[in-house]
Amino acid sequence: MAEDISRFLDEDIGDGDITTEALIGNQRAVGIIKAKSKCVVAGLAEASEVFREMGLQVKLLVDDGDSVTPGTKVLKVQGPAKALLTSERLALNFIMMMSGIATATKILVDKARKVNPRIRIAGTRKTTPGFRKYEKKALVLGGGDPHRFRLDDQILIKDNHLRIVGDVTGAVTRAKTFSFSKKVEVEAETIAQAEEAAIAGADAILLDNMTPKQVERAAKIVKKIHSHVTIEVSGGIGPENVASYARYADVISAGYITHSAPAADFSMDMQLVK
Repeated sequence: MAEDISRFLDEDIGDGDITTEALIGNQRAVGIIKAKSKCVVAGLAEASEVFREMGLQVKLLVDDGDSVTPGTKVLKVQGPAKALLTSERLALNFIMMMSGIATATKILVDKARKVNPRIRIAGTRKTTPGFRKYEKKALVLGGGDPHRFRLDDQILIKDNHLRIVGDVTGAVTRAKTFSFSKKVEVEAETIAQAEEAAIAGADAILLDNMTPKQVERAAKIVKKIHSHVTIEVSGGIGPENVASYARYADVISAGYITHSAPAADFSMDMQLVK
């Protein structure tokens, strides 16, 4: 994390915070970061590292993963006013973006588990380049499963793989031969593909862009063939429809959690220390 923080600060500061240099002297200040919306807090560890990198003292007032309401004080920081002003935005960006992801995840988890208490809500690789580990961490803080971090985590045979290989059975057979230790998952766009994947011995089947009725039918067929196969559902799933997919799925993956979740609202108020 420290290397990332240093790089992010260099990116933000450039050759210097010219506004702060022009206006601020040797004053000392204290800043309080508050939540302005109901959310699950994430990014406090990263924000703290930003402030410490700038020589400031930090006190956490809540923990990452806590649910907060508007007005809740989440972090106190103090030290040279110049350092506080220069690092404010980067620290808030971490908290706002990661809290947004954690909150969006928690909403999906809560809705889905009312229908299926064992369901997992997972992320995808639809993440911001260079920021994936923080987005995945936020997802976990919201109660989700990170899914794959990298392409070497799991064999996931997708539609374009199948277009090149030619058929589901051949793809699964080749994948099983390639590695005995990695799970093999197949993305199925039709019920027939899902059935073929189960017969071929896939460990998991991703039902992509199906209706809830199609998911129900596919899941019942697949589980009769291979009762321990993992059923993952993905494609256009959000808070408005997640519950309708949850009953027959083991995992629901949603790219919107990381690529479209709205940032949570936080602000920092500063005062001079006399």
